[in-house]
Amino acid sequence: MTREREGSLCPGSLGQTLDSAPLSQSGPPVTPCRTLGKSLPGRGLASAAEVGAAPCTRPGGPGRRAPAFGAVNVAALLSLCRALPAATAAAASSGGAGADGRVQLLQAVDTEHTVDSVEWCPLAGCRHLLACGTYQLWKPEGRPADGACQSELGVAEPPVRLGRLYLYSCNEDRSPCPLVEVQRRDTSAILDMKWCHVPVAGHPVLGVADASGSIELLRLVPSEDTWTLQPCSRLALERQCLALSLDWSTGKAGRASDQPLKIISSDSKGQLHLLKISEAGPGLQAVVTWQAHQFEAWVAAFNYWQTEVVYSGGDDGLLKGWDTRMPDAATFSSRRHSMGVCSVQSSPHREHVLATGSYDEHVLLWDMRSLRRPLADVPVQGGVWRLKWHPFQRDLLLAACMHGGFTIINYQTAAEEEQDAVSLSYPLPNSLVYGIDWSWLHFCRPPQTQPSFPGGDPEARTADQDSTLKAADPSPASSSERLADSDGVGGTTHQNGSKLEAPLQTEDEDGRLPTPGVKICDCDQDLEAAGFDTNLLATCSFYDHVLHLWKWQDI
Repeated sequence: MTREREGSLCPGSLGQTLDSAPLSQSGPPVTPCRTLGKSLPGRGLASAAEVGAAPCTRPGGPGRRAPAFGAVNVAALLSLCRALPAATAAAASSGGAGADGRVQLLQAVDTEHTVDSVEWCPLAGCRHLLACGTYQLWKPEGRPADGACQSELGVAEPPVRLGRLYLYSCNEDRSPCPLVEVQRRDTSAILDMKWCHVPVAGHPVLGVADASGSIELLRLVPSEDTWTLQPCSRLALERQCLALSLDWSTGKAGRASDQPLKIISSDSKGQLHLLKISEAGPGLQAVVTWQAHQFEAWVAAFNYWQTEVVYSGGDDGLLKGWDTRMPDAATFSSRRHSMGVCSVQSSPHREHVLATGSYDEHVLLWDMRSLRRPLADVPVQGGVWRLKWHPFQRDLLLAACMHGGFTIINYQTAAEEEQDAVSLSYPLPNSLVYGIDWSWLHFCRPPQTQPSFPGGDPEARTADQDSTLKAADPSPASSSERLADSDGVGGTTHQNGSKLEAPLQTEDEDGRLPTPGVKICDCDQDLEAAGFDTNLLATCSFYDHVLHLWKWQDI
């Protein structure tokens, strides 16, 4: 593998280069990086030392050379990155570039490590829970690394990729800081996470793809007045590789009871791995592995309507389709994207619709019955690392656009080609947005007696548990303990040391979530009373190590 500098996500550094201008600790913040789509087409995992060195032989075109860049002041870069959480929050609250009155930043959480993955639980009764994964590069002795390290014998040692899995609860009690950390778990660096859309052996299950080249399953278990994620199965995909992505076969509602549970995963060697889940355990079992791409296979995803079919995107710039029953040859291969393909998601609402994103800063919408040309080509302002369809609104597509912030696309408008399909483009200065997800919670005005968080799967909860799971404060510390340590600038510090920034630009005058008279509901039976003009979403950005909670009004 190529060398990485401190803080660079394996896939992110495979898509990033440093600006040539020296970084300064004084003056306005400068953007420390930009997507490779503007510098090294189709590349990934390029270190600072490699930039401007060898010819680029990746899909940008054989022999195309990268532009030369000046020396990088690493110390200044690190100093800048540590200051980015406050700068990002300040820019959003002051109505800086990209400010939109329909978007309100409710909370910014410092994750301490660089962060690249965020996922809301889709299961009723647990939809207030949010998982967040980090990726941090360290020297073996624990100091930040910008390349290979030297052992005592003078032998180069590879840097260590460390990760941390956070679990947050989103309060519905009008708390000034809606997200409360309920668990943290140190792991290998996390590159992707997905919740299974159905209970497995009676419990919600989170799948994690990590830098050790493994897929791990963690079971969500209730514990007194909180929840914890407990590991229940782990499978190594391949030696000396990174697991880059995963997807469950359960993305569409209405899964047949006899339909097997499957995971498709991709790795840094360009391979795809089909796994089967034994629901009794649950346990992971390898089914088939095949070579799909010449370079890194950034993403693999199921066709949710026909789960024998999977799609993959690679650093070779190709989008491919596969029949997992006969994976020796791709069913199709498209070069419509001009650079590495790093995001793919099948629509859970329309049977033949697929969304793809690339370092080339375009989102393509496809009708899989006609692959000659996409239904729509939507340019965005950054490389597209993740795409997420809205769980209930069939036309809304959310895109994590790296240095371009996040974008919301309207499928119907894009397909009809009548007007601009971008409903929202929201840049975050000095940030690289990698992780993004819609919340499955929805705003509604239910009767006063209706519980906010009805009980979920009966097997996952004991009979004597309250069916109205109030996420008031799952942590052991009292509210006074959590808020006692204030930095004097509007932020608070959690008892475990992670910074919780004060909410910004909330719709309510006293800065609470939700608005008086409106409940946050997480049960499908409340959908009739739901108002989908207001949505919650979460993003996470890399260099400034911040998890953001947003409210967006589709008006």
